[in-house]
Amino acid sequence: MPADAPGPPDGGPAGVRGPLDGGRGPGLPDGTAADDGPLPVPVGGPLLDGVPRQRCPRGTADPGRQRTGVPVVHRRRVPRPWRLLPTPTGSPFTFAYVVLLCVTSLIGAHADPAVVHALLQWSSTDVAHLVGSPELVLVGSALWVAGGVASPFTVGFVLVLTALERRIGGLRTAGVFLLGHVLATLATEVPVGLAVLAGQLPGSSLHRLDYGVSFGVAAGAGALAGLLPPWLRVPLLAAFGGMLLRDLFAFTDPMTNWGHLIALAIGIATWPLVRRWHASRTVPTGG
Repeated sequence: MPADAPGPPDGGPAGVRGPLDGGRGPGLPDGTAADDGPLPVPVGGPLLDGVPRQRCPRGTADPGRQRTGVPVVHRRRVPRPWRLLPTPTGSPFTFAYVVLLCVTSLIGAHADPAVVHALLQWSSTDVAHLVGSPELVLVGSALWVAGGVASPFTVGFVLVLTALERRIGGLRTAGVFLLGHVLATLATEVPVGLAVLAGQLPGSSLHRLDYGVSFGVAAGAGALAGLLPPWLRVPLLAAFGGMLLRDLFAFTDPMTNWGHLIALAIGIATWPLVRRWHASRTVPTGG
């Protein structure tokens, strides 16, 4: 380069823009200057397709939704009344139990009366049988429905246990049922035995006929109420509890009627447990 050729203002090589250019960096190949700051963001103008995380003006909708134009559709829950009934896949415990109760009800309705009486006496949870073989009679007494398939507790059995099993599972539903069945039976039969020992009741009270699923149904109804919203829980407890109180005031079978109320209270006492079980089944797990 000739000695008299003018150099760059800052003394650097020719063709390079230096600090005196306002702090801009080296020139681009086309002769324009590069800017070290962020590119300007369009405000209020159209956004570019395929460029993620673009800013849109405040108060406007998502541009992606504006482009697609697809409305958001909220599905309404359609009532499915058939879920009130047990199925082999949805509620296998209740389904199998209902089949078993139908078989024993047919036996009770069509078998020889002497045979039926012997079977009921063998499976009765009276004091004498509870002392001799408690495990056998506690299971055997739950194989029969007092009053047959037309009993209100038969309908309650189907509806209550199906709804409970769909919420907490079959094994846990069986646990709630057995808890109410066993504890309510002991709570009503043990006082009878003590009263006989004290001479307050005759010895024949040790051999009364006591069988059925009603204690387990009452416990299941109490447990199910804790899983329902208040607008269903309150009517359920009011209707079921009112029926039990009406039977108690009728004084036809006070010991069994007290057992129903005790079983209902046992079911209500399981609310913290069944709610935890229900939550563990509804919360999705990763994997």
